[in-house]
Amino acid sequence: GFIFDASGYVITNHHVVDDTDSVTVKLADDREFTATIIGTDERTDVALLKIDDPAALPFVSFGNSDAVRVAEDVMAVGNPFGFGGTVTTGIVSGKGRTIGSGGPYVDYIQTDASINRGNSGGPLFNMRGEVIGMNTAIYSPTGGSVGVGFAVPSNVVARVVADLRDDGRVDRGWLGVRIQPVTDTIAAAMGLPGTDGALIAGVEPTGPAAASLQSGDLILSFNGQPVKRCRDLPRIVGATQPQTAVPVQVFRSGVEQTVMVTVGLLKV
Repeated sequence: GFIFDASGYVITNHHVVDDTDSVTVKLADDREFTATIIGTDERTDVALLKIDDPAALPFVSFGNSDAVRVAEDVMAVGNPFGFGGTVTTGIVSGKGRTIGSGGPYVDYIQTDASINRGNSGGPLFNMRGEVIGMNTAIYSPTGGSVGVGFAVPSNVVARVVADLRDDGRVDRGWLGVRIQPVTDTIAAAMGLPGTDGALIAGVEPTGPAAASLQSGDLILSFNGQPVKRCRDLPRIVGATQPQTAVPVQVFRSGVEQTVMVTVGLLKV
């Protein structure tokens, strides 16, 4: 994990502290603290802890993960196999990865910096010393590092942590629609302008979108954010504050138009 606030707030993975009776945080100077779990979010695998120290603690700062570029140099810090404070370097191998965990709410950063068991929850730094991700998972047929590691982007971590710090839980927006990607065949058959966007296959009759959206609508942007791929929409909607009215750009009956939708609250 890593401290991101001088008052003792610590970030790590949900799976690191899940099903635990107690959590101990050990600092680089070997001091140990019993931590309080402020809250966790299984969907993004983020957990927020708090330790109490009368002195201000050193901390790291978030960078903008949206600005990260493929092939950019990065550095991972963690505790692989119990070797605390291990530093490995590499590059950003890819962005916008889906790996099965995180559901539709995380587009992972891929890196070839060596990540092994025990690196979970550690920071991924850019060369300015900013945290641009939290190391979370690896792909490996052997269980060891093969140069394919994944980190939750810092912008996702920061947003989740802000919610957890506020009330110990994460409130996500909910639209109440079923969506599917647009293939070339579907686009040609329906007269759609292209394969970008999320095609609505069904609308929940009692959902927040029922009054504004309909089956066959192609969502092109949501609250000013473009929807290039079908899987972009759940992530954007989920990050929207519930009970917020937002503009949604759709392609309907051969015409682009903008409708207003009040986002609902996703129930856990």
